[in-house]
Amino acid sequence: MARPSYLFTSESVSEGHPDKVADRISDTVVDAYLTADPYARVACETLVTTNRIILAGEVRGPAGVVESLEDKVRAAIKNIGYEQEGFHWKNASYDCYLHEQSADIAMGVDAAGNKDEGAGDQGIMFGYATNETPELMPATLQYSHNILKTLAAARHSGERPELEPDAKSQVTLLYQNGKPVRAASIVLSTQHKAGLTPADIHALVKPYILKVLPDGFITDETEWHVNPTGNFVIGGPDGDAGLTGRKIIVDTYGGAAPHGGGAFSGKDPTKVDRSAAYACRYLAKNVVAAGLADRCTLQIGYAIGVSKPLSFYVDLHGADTIDPAKLEKALPEMIGGATPRSIREHLKLNRPIYARTAAYGHFGRTPDADGGFSWEATDLVSDLKGLA
Repeated sequence: MARPSYLFTSESVSEGHPDKVADRISDTVVDAYLTADPYARVACETLVTTNRIILAGEVRGPAGVVESLEDKVRAAIKNIGYEQEGFHWKNASYDCYLHEQSADIAMGVDAAGNKDEGAGDQGIMFGYATNETPELMPATLQYSHNILKTLAAARHSGERPELEPDAKSQVTLLYQNGKPVRAASIVLSTQHKAGLTPADIHALVKPYILKVLPDGFITDETEWHVNPTGNFVIGGPDGDAGLTGRKIIVDTYGGAAPHGGGAFSGKDPTKVDRSAAYACRYLAKNVVAAGLADRCTLQIGYAIGVSKPLSFYVDLHGADTIDPAKLEKALPEMIGGATPRSIREHLKLNRPIYARTAAYGHFGRTPDADGGFSWEATDLVSDLKGLA
């Protein structure tokens, strides 16, 4: 039985959070290789700390790409906005330890003879959608993302020069009968120029937060915690080391849905950690957009080197509009059997579209004209309505 009333919380982190800086760099590497060769292979991990950038991992692609990476990495950090004494896009040391992909892994993944392209790793991938926001995302996470995106836009435009790149947000909503009705608490920690108090920051950010939350969500009962540690001048990679793939719940559904454990950033689309998770979101979103359920969770399981999924599971969370077993048969067929190759081809993932995904979530975004966020399209709705 569904609970009539409860609180739920999700967090987000900004593009300047150290882990997100690492994600952005790793996905910049992916884009560089896919620009040179749409079928390049990349598994790039990044470490950032005080004035230091370290890349490591495996690649397979044109030899000249690696020499071009340093300029691209520095440009990405400059775009985020890091020109601080402890972490500067121009002055930070740069070390690259990328090397050739293992021949054993390549043998398992590559198509050969009668063997189709296999999954780049074993694992389970989940997708989720809910109709509690227009983006068909959990409201707690979507509002957390939107708060930080709004503040980042104000910083980049020069409207709020007091702000620095590193920031975190957290939104707790009261749910009644399964729907969010008001904000119980707002947490916002943002790096800032020296000389500002928490009260100054509170006054600065509150108008932007009020614009993000729906009318009536902020009430006299809403608790505010703005820069609760008191000071946040030292931040970013200078304040805390960052690593690729450490914000997987921020990247996906804010804890509102299961996660298989695999990170996305730094991986080319043969890695089902990324591509199959995108496919799961795509299918779940279309199910909800078609009105077949208020919420939908999907899971796909894979074995490394094997093209056919081991399992395909659909949970409609109690909706009785259609038998989930019918969807478990139909949905894979809509994307060519949900094999790694069919997912890549259906969503056109062999393109340099990944650096933009590194902050503010891989889901709940608007599809771009060049194919970015193709997994957010709702082009299966009419076919799914026909199944009901």
